[in-house]
Amino acid sequence: MEAGTAAPPASDPPLKRAISRNMLLLFVIGDVVGGGIYTLVGVIGGEVGGLVWLPFALALLLALLTATAYAELVTKYPQAAGAALYVNKAFRKPFFTFMIAFAVMCSGIASASTLSRGVAETYLPRLFDWTLSETQTILIALGFLMIVAAVNFRGISESVKINVVLTLIEFGGLILIIVIGVGALLDGVGDVGNAFSTSEAKEAGNDVSLIPAALAGTALAFYALIGFEDSVNVAEEAKDPIRDYPRALFGGLLIAGTLYIVIGIIAPAVLSYATLTDEDTTPLLEIATTGPLAVEVKIFAAIGVLALINGALINMIMASRLTYGMARQRIVPQFFGKVHRGRQTPWAAILFTTGLAVILTATGDISDLAATTTTLLLIVFITVNISVLVLRRDPVSHQHFVAPTLLPAIGAVAALALLIHRVANDTEQITRALLLLGLGLVFWLANWVATRGNDEFDTGVITAIEHPERDEPPRS
Repeated sequence: MEAGTAAPPASDPPLKRAISRNMLLLFVIGDVVGGGIYTLVGVIGGEVGGLVWLPFALALLLALLTATAYAELVTKYPQAAGAALYVNKAFRKPFFTFMIAFAVMCSGIASASTLSRGVAETYLPRLFDWTLSETQTILIALGFLMIVAAVNFRGISESVKINVVLTLIEFGGLILIIVIGVGALLDGVGDVGNAFSTSEAKEAGNDVSLIPAALAGTALAFYALIGFEDSVNVAEEAKDPIRDYPRALFGGLLIAGTLYIVIGIIAPAVLSYATLTDEDTTPLLEIATTGPLAVEVKIFAAIGVLALINGALINMIMASRLTYGMARQRIVPQFFGKVHRGRQTPWAAILFTTGLAVILTATGDISDLAATTTTLLLIVFITVNISVLVLRRDPVSHQHFVAPTLLPAIGAVAALALLIHRVANDTEQITRALLLLGLGLVFWLANWVATRGNDEFDTGVITAIEHPERDEPPRS
């Protein structure tokens, strides 16, 4: 067996190893670069004044720490199950494994809800010159979710093709913002010094206290850097995952993080603090229409809409397929495993996940929902960082990336500190996260009662996580 190749189960053929290093790098970049940067720059500016780049830099550092754990675990266990697989191997507690899988699913739904509000609150009004009430904003956001659900229902092939095109558009949009912003600064617009000062914020009455503000801003900025954890799903299909996956993972994060930091400098440098933090403006749209290289606002508004559609689609595909997989293994109600005869898509799981997204979208704004997403993923990242250390006692026969022990340890502590800060300072977001996890607990208890606590349910959890390709639920 070649180095870096794990043996598949005897009954299953191996997946084709067709993804090159460059393709893997593009996949990671496409996963990370998403709607967060398009929606949260102004909100972060409201927390940290002109130091918008600082939370992005801190969030990148936290992401890189956690990425070391993923790099080791993915190359050690190159299977497409992610955090739940690692937690299961480390602790062998089906309930804990299920709750982590459910947290990942809910984070995708909360993220899609964030992006739906972003479309309705920011980009569509500028695209069509609308002035919307809160009720109208919610209705448009819900309509956006229905479009995403329709594409998801249409089929995975169509969804993936759309995703490739939209990824290129959203990445190009960020490059465009940087070029326009640099052109504006060279033309004498704004002041780079504003990006390294909180004086404008203080003059506006926002007396920024650096450490609390940086923590609050980092919790939001972290939302813009999530997505790298989804790349574990293609490691099994990489040509040389041992060598290529860590390079693609760290390279993709650094490219995306550098783009975000540069935009975090350009935004407060080009825009006044009042414009940056005005709830009725969108910083990236304002930059796009500034300076000698400015473009028509509707052009960038359209790019923004497409970027948010892409992020929402990726998240809802993940959430619906994870729900479907758990239903097929009888660890959530079997109804959610129903497949449409014509389209061959999991319509019941799509309906369920879209319903949860509708509830979240109708009850929270962009910052609320982004914080809910990061709260759920911080829980996941804490467990992944701990799991990589626990699994050092589980040697494998092939070579794999080994993270310096200190880095995932620091990653776990840093993620825990950020989570504690969120819990202490923002009870509304933690309440949403707990309610979502409470729904998972209800599913677990209902199935446990239905099986009278026998081994069938626990076996289903293990099979769903370690062998998700197996369609049929285990029989007692």
